[in-house]
Order: sequence, then C-alpha cells, then structure tokens
Amino acid sequence: MTGASHAAHGSSTRDILCHAAAGAAAGAIAATFVCPLDVIKTRLQVHGIPSGHKGSIIITSLRNIVRQEGVKGLYRGLSPTILALLPNWAVYFTVYERLKGLVHSHDDNGNQVSTGANMLAAVGAGAATSITTNPLWVVKTRLQTQGMRPDVVPYAGVPSALCRIVREEGLRGLYSGILPSLVGVSHVAIQFPAYEKIKCYIAKKDNTTVDQLSTGSVAIASSISKLTASIITYPHEVVRSRLQEQGHGAKVRYVGVVDCVRKVFRKEGIPGFYRGCATNLMRTIPSAVITFTSYEMIHRFLVQVLPPDKRHSRSHPRPETQGTKEGKNGGVSQQSQTHSHKPTHMVP
Repeated sequence: MTGASHAAHGSSTRDILCHAAAGAAAGAIAATFVCPLDVIKTRLQVHGIPSGHKGSIIITSLRNIVRQEGVKGLYRGLSPTILALLPNWAVYFTVYERLKGLVHSHDDNGNQVSTGANMLAAVGAGAATSITTNPLWVVKTRLQTQGMRPDVVPYAGVPSALCRIVREEGLRGLYSGILPSLVGVSHVAIQFPAYEKIKCYIAKKDNTTVDQLSTGSVAIASSISKLTASIITYPHEVVRSRLQEQGHGAKVRYVGVVDCVRKVFRKEGIPGFYRGCATNLMRTIPSAVITFTSYEMIHRFLVQVLPPDKRHSRSHPRPETQGTKEGKNGGVSQQSQTHSHKPTHMVP
C-alpha cells in the first residue's frame, strides 16, 4: 500500500494502529485464500516447470502437491506470511508517516504533499519494511519449496527454521535476496501513478469525482495497476526466490544478484525470469481485490471502536457545523480533510 497525500500534521498513533491492524488482518485473509497459488508460483520460480507435465501447470501442480504432501502442502509458508503481516504494516505506516512529515516540511503546496514526494515516502517505507521482515520471507520461501527436496532435513516450523538458518548460515542467511527485494520496492513507483491515472480516467468517463468512485471502480483501478506493475517488476521476484531458497541443505548455486541474473539468462533466457508469472497474476489480482475490500471494512470498524487520540483531537478541533454559513463550510472542509487522511490502497 502507499498513501495518498494528506495533511502535514500526519496521523495519530491511533490512525497508524488502525491502518496497521487493518492491513495485517486484510493481508492474512488474502494470504490464506491465495496460499496454494503462492506455493506453486514460488516453486516454479525456483525449480522451473517440472518435466513431463501434461495439461494445465496449475492443476498438475495442485494434484502433485496434494498427492505427495497432502492438503497441508498447499499451505506451506502461510505461518511466516501471517507472522510478518503485522510488523510489515506497522513498520510501513510508521515510517511512511515520518518520511511524509519530513518531505512536507520542504513542500509549498499548502496542506498537501505532492505526488512525487508521496511516492518517495512510500518507497522509503517499503525499503524499511523489506529490511525488517526479510527473515520471515526467507523462511516462507524455504518452507514452500522444501517439499520438492526430499534430500534435505525439513524445517519443523518457523522458530526451527529461523534458528537453523542462523546456526548454519549466520545472519547473512536471513537476508538472502534482500537486494532484489529492495529493487522490488520500485513496484509501488509504477503501481501508484498507474492507479491514480486509472481512477481519474474512470471518474471522467462516469462524469463523477475520484472521491465518489464506487468500490467496484476502485477495485478495477487497483487490479489493472497491480497487473501492470507485477508484469514489469516480476523478474526481481524470480531472482529473490532463488537467492532465498538456496542454502537449505544444498550447495550455493548463485554468489549474488548479478551471478544469479547471468546464470538464469544463460540457461533459460528471458522466459526464465517469468517462471510462474501467470500463476502469480492469478494470485495477485484476486488478492488485491480481497485485501482492498477487507481493509476498507476492517479499518472502518476499528475507527469506530478504538477511542480517539486525545492529544491529536485537541490539536485538530472539530469545527462548528451549525448556525452559520461559515460553520457549514467548515463541516465540508473537515469532511474533505478526513477523507484525505485515508491511504490509497496498493496491495503488496
């Protein structure tokens, strides 16, 4: 997710908590729903298309996983994914608000942050999030692929995997694939402007404003922007997965990002960088819609349930909305400002 432009004062602790909790809950719902496709995508990225398969690769992979590993095999890596979601969104929104506050201090557009500055804050927050949660994504990748490698001692779970990686590979093992992960932050730099442009186009076509777009229209804009960004930035996911997977009881095949890119290109060509891309698109599009819808519902609920931050409320008193024309206009201004605090939803 990236945020839309909003007031210089930033969000209160309550706002950040609502965003983080809603993002984590929505992400958990979406991750559970699309986990089988995520497992298949990761295995295709690391091991490529299995030889001798017939028909749909997705159906064949699902059938093979269930036959060899049971239904449990379809949900490998779900635990570290869910564990990473809360710190993921907590770090993201906290860093995002802080960076946006720093950027705004050099901004002259009244009470708004420019789109470019907003994107810089989103990229910075994404980088901080990647660094913080990378160990859990390494564990997720290895849990999802270990079912294809009977020659290694499998990890018993997330704690076991973290301890073994540190013991066998050192802290460096927990940060395998961190460079392509940081490169992947560019995803939001593509998705964000595409999302805004598509929303403006739909609003103009429907003769309405962006703020009044229906949930369906926003979901369409989110899906198309996600599709575009995913296709353009997908190669970094293949490189990241291969770097994260190696080291689990096997000799190191790649000594770094450049070596991995060179070897994949030499052995598999351009198609090698798009292994599992179709499966990934089948996963990300419904995931985007599910996350977006769930986030909206959960965030609205939390805003109603959690008490407001008293200090934040005193610094932003509610204007009078009755009795005078000025009061009515103040109410409209407050409504507009409240809407501007709402983040634009860009699903990871």
